[in-house]
Amino acid sequence: MELIVTEKDNAARRIAEILSGESFDTERRAGVNVYRWGGTRCIGLSGHVVGVDFPPEYDDWRDVEPVELIDAPIQKRTTQENIVRALRLLARKADRVVIATDYDREGELIGKEAYELVREANEDAPVERVRFSSITKREVTDAFENPDEIDFDLAAAGEARQVIDLVWGAALTRFLSLSARQLGDDFISVGRVQGPTLKLIVDREREIQAFDPEDYWELFADLLKADVGDDGGDAEFEAQYFYEDEDGTEAERVWDEATAEAVYEVLEGADSATVDSVRRRTRTDEPPAPFNTTQFIRAASSLGYSAQRAMSMAEDLYTAGFITYPRTDNTVYPDDLDERELLSEFSGTRQFGEDADALLELEELRPTEGDEETTDHPPIHPTGELPSASELSDAEWEVYELVVRRFFATVAEDAEWEHLRVVTEVDARAGNGDAGEVAADGGVGPNDGPLSLKSNGKRLVEEGYHAVYPYFSTNESYVPDVTEGEELGVTDTRFEAKQTQPPRRYGQSRLIETMEDMGIGTKATRHDVIQKLYDRGYIESDPPRPTKLAEAVVEASEEFADRIVSDEMTAQLEADMRAIADGEKGYDEVTEESRDILEKVFDGLTESSDEVGDLLQKSLKADKRLGPCPDCGEDLLVRKSRHGSYFVGCDGYPDCTYTLPLPSTGKPLILEEECEEHGLSHVKMLAGRKTFVHGCPQCKADEADEEEDEVIGVCPECGEEDGGELAIKRLRSGSRLVGCTRYPDCDYSLPLPRRGEIEITDEECEEHGLPHLIVHSGDEPWELGCPICNYREYQARQNGSELETIQGIGEKTAEKLKAAGVEDVQTLKDSEPDDLAAEVEGVGADTVRDWQAKAD
Repeated sequence: MELIVTEKDNAARRIAEILSGESFDTERRAGVNVYRWGGTRCIGLSGHVVGVDFPPEYDDWRDVEPVELIDAPIQKRTTQENIVRALRLLARKADRVVIATDYDREGELIGKEAYELVREANEDAPVERVRFSSITKREVTDAFENPDEIDFDLAAAGEARQVIDLVWGAALTRFLSLSARQLGDDFISVGRVQGPTLKLIVDREREIQAFDPEDYWELFADLLKADVGDDGGDAEFEAQYFYEDEDGTEAERVWDEATAEAVYEVLEGADSATVDSVRRRTRTDEPPAPFNTTQFIRAASSLGYSAQRAMSMAEDLYTAGFITYPRTDNTVYPDDLDERELLSEFSGTRQFGEDADALLELEELRPTEGDEETTDHPPIHPTGELPSASELSDAEWEVYELVVRRFFATVAEDAEWEHLRVVTEVDARAGNGDAGEVAADGGVGPNDGPLSLKSNGKRLVEEGYHAVYPYFSTNESYVPDVTEGEELGVTDTRFEAKQTQPPRRYGQSRLIETMEDMGIGTKATRHDVIQKLYDRGYIESDPPRPTKLAEAVVEASEEFADRIVSDEMTAQLEADMRAIADGEKGYDEVTEESRDILEKVFDGLTESSDEVGDLLQKSLKADKRLGPCPDCGEDLLVRKSRHGSYFVGCDGYPDCTYTLPLPSTGKPLILEEECEEHGLSHVKMLAGRKTFVHGCPQCKADEADEEEDEVIGVCPECGEEDGGELAIKRLRSGSRLVGCTRYPDCDYSLPLPRRGEIEITDEECEEHGLPHLIVHSGDEPWELGCPICNYREYQARQNGSELETIQGIGEKTAEKLKAAGVEDVQTLKDSEPDDLAAEVEGVGADTVRDWQAKAD
């Protein structure tokens, strides 16, 4: 038997489709999909199924000092027991094993982990390695016809990164958390790459906070050219005042208000302006270079996708065979890519056919090239295998189209712009009194004489690549043809007071570009690093804004152990790991060097533990502050209850017990916006895709207190005995529910959606006598039905008791099935009866077939 091992299940299915000619079967081993055709079996892992960790005796934070982790032994632990078990079962019977994980440092390490698991079960079967940059029929077939060997140096580089990140992350995380006395789920985490990235964000925030705006003024006039064109109409266009500064450089900003007002009075008093010069030029607008990972993320961000989501969708498109591998530095297409052949795959399609045909009509296709050329993977481009409309979500299609059109752009022709610059002059003496004197006497620069106005027009002459790549602006600005010496009318003037602006926060794509320039992280990890900073409460909003905790961690690191946030140190370690991959350095040499650096870091930290802890504790409180308590004036803070929910409580507790509720769904994010009435910051609840703004907690609580409950029926708990009724209620937290009117004597309740208008219909539930409810939120109304029936169905889904809906499966049997990897009805239906029966004690294959029949 031949065994193929891929990195993920969807890649295994795709390869099975290709190599079997779509004639494979699916069986289950240890609850894991295995694809079977002829004498071949193909199994997908789940990324790393083996991880590195410290021995269990190092888990106790109280007994093991953080510094002890630096030289602690490292061991490998299985992280996906069922997948490892299935792999070993298959490996025992294998005559040949083929590793088909992704071709990069991480994929090579995953492949090596699979190799080691195979060797534990089978010492004799030859193990080969195949590599491809797209999961297409041509590339996969070629790869399997020309197998290679595992690159153990490349895998060692991945393992070195894994171990270094574990040691740095665990030791520093434990130290900071213990210093701040912040344990449990809210521990303070920091890592080797996260530190320098966080400093980038904090440094930019410092620039913003330290920025001192300056006032300046800009002046504009609308000019009129009469009788333009065949229709004899007039043409009006905008001109901006400018002057030469002391360095002889053209400037538009006037830094003195009196001078700006004097210039404005001159312009306002002028009836005409004379054309002083006309300059025309054409500019070639070259198509963009092919996508590497960083530029793809940047382009996807312009469509509104975070770096993490863009890469996740790109990886799914790659696994499905629609685009090439999305983790690449390369910006030069390989010599064997036939651009014309690839274009022809899109010819005749509804979405791309017209543009592909237009490009195919070009006599010669000359793809653009970027600055970086590597040999592992090509730039990101479509494979020519087109998805159907039903195969992709709207977001996935948008990203796929972006990749396709980027490829189109790289083989398209240059665009051409025509630029027209017109300089006009207004007699400075046109103003009255002092205004004219100030302007004429050089109050705005060294040049005396008339005031100058400039107009810049541009027109797209040749559309070129813009015709197939609509993601760059092609906005034109109109300036009519004029001649030197021509008189133009002045129809309007504007005087705009402005201030200089602080530098902008890094957007995610710009942050990734900066990380790349500084050698922080890799193409495969940068977007994950940013996501971790969000997850760990160091940054919020988009563009990322650092929390007070982030600022405190960076400040403490700079003062007591600056290597934690040093980009030079991180870049050097990344270079060392590349050297391992190239065979120039050894795994032991690099990991020991990193431990030596970390020991020096702790030399500075351990002596300042109390100072670091105080700084972090203050920052943690600042991040939770909403505003003043109306009862005692102390700070109101976002707090977490023992049950894991959030609420607003007074920092003066226990002397002051003032509280406000927060929604039970999501994690609160404190916004910069502040309630004018109560002086409290607004709160946004982060709940995955259901993220929503809660607003001022005090306002929300007051609104709920004023809202009347709407009765819909009899309470099933106490209605017959005590006359309780069910009513739709809005809580002070903003949540809604169906609850008993006798609360707190009767606490019967059912949840309702937070948002949307609730319609009470005339249709009644036969079982409970309650009206059916419809929620109007978004385009399609949601028929909630009877709230009791709806909640019963929800509980069944949440409790995983779907299997128990099949006759013959009780609670204990359902637990046995779950232990075997069968957690829902669909998985049961897909299982091989004989294999499942062998894994579940007391169950025969015929019984499994009976369950499957009932499930259908």
